[in-house]
Amino acid sequence: MIDRNSADPLTDLGTMLYLVRHADAVATEKDKERPLSRRGRKQVRILIRWMRRTGIFQPEEIWHSPLVRSRQTAELLAGRAKSPVSLVLLDGLEPDDDVRRIAHRLRAPSGAVGIVGHEPHLSALASLLVTGRSKPARFVMKKCAVLALKRDGARWRVCWHVSPEVIP
Repeated sequence: MIDRNSADPLTDLGTMLYLVRHADAVATEKDKERPLSRRGRKQVRILIRWMRRTGIFQPEEIWHSPLVRSRQTAELLAGRAKSPVSLVLLDGLEPDDDVRRIAHRLRAPSGAVGIVGHEPHLSALASLLVTGRSKPARFVMKKCAVLALKRDGARWRVCWHVSPEVIP
C-alpha cells in the first residue's frame, strides 16, 4: 500500500530503496545452482507488468547477490525497466550475511537503489533500516516480493510492499 501521507513516491524517487526477494528457483536436487524456475520467471513477469503500469519502480542501480536466482531476477527487472539500470554484483547479500554491512553502505546519500537478495537477510535488513534493530524481523519477504523504503533522516520508512500473488 502506498503511504499517501508523505511525498508522492511516484514523483519523489530520490532516496528510494527497493528490497526484492528473488523469484522462485528450482530445487537443489534438480540443479545445485538453483536458477529461476518457470514459476519464478512468471512471478517476475507479473511484477514487471505491474511496475511498468504504475511507474513505481525506478532504481538507478540494482544490487544483487552472487547466487544465480538473485542475478537472474535482477537481470529480468533491469531488462524491462523504463530507463537504463546498472546491475551491481555485491558481496554481503547472501541469506546469512551480516545486514549491518549493507546498512552501512546505504548511509551515504544516493539515488534510487534496488537490492535483489534472499531471506532471512532482506527481512533483517528492512527491520534494521526501519526500526534500528534487525531482530526480531518485522517484515516477511515472500518470493518475488518488493518492499519499498524511503530515507527519512537516519532511518527509513515503508512506502509500499507488494508480491505477485496480490497483483490483479
